[in-house]
Amino acid sequence: MGTIRKQPQRACIGCGEMKDKKKLIRVVKTPEGEFVLDTTGKKNGRGAYLCPSEECLEKAIKTKGLDRSFKMAVPKEVYDRLREEWNALASK
Repeated sequence: MGTIRKQPQRACIGCGEMKDKKKLIRVVKTPEGEFVLDTTGKKNGRGAYLCPSEECLEKAIKTKGLDRSFKMAVPKEVYDRLREEWNALASK
């Protein structure tokens, strides 16, 4: 008889909905201070989670969700780079 394991839940910083961790995309602030998209969910650093939809990304940018998650002001260039990485990921 197999046991059913609970999936870890995380809140999307765009829409605020709680979803399975594996269904979300992680944005990581590395120890060096760089912000990157972590598709594997295993990179070292502080993370925030987003639904894999363009609307949630735009909402997180508009409401400064990353600023709140990382408790610091995130430069506009970081948001622009994340949007570019997001679009490259979506086109795959």
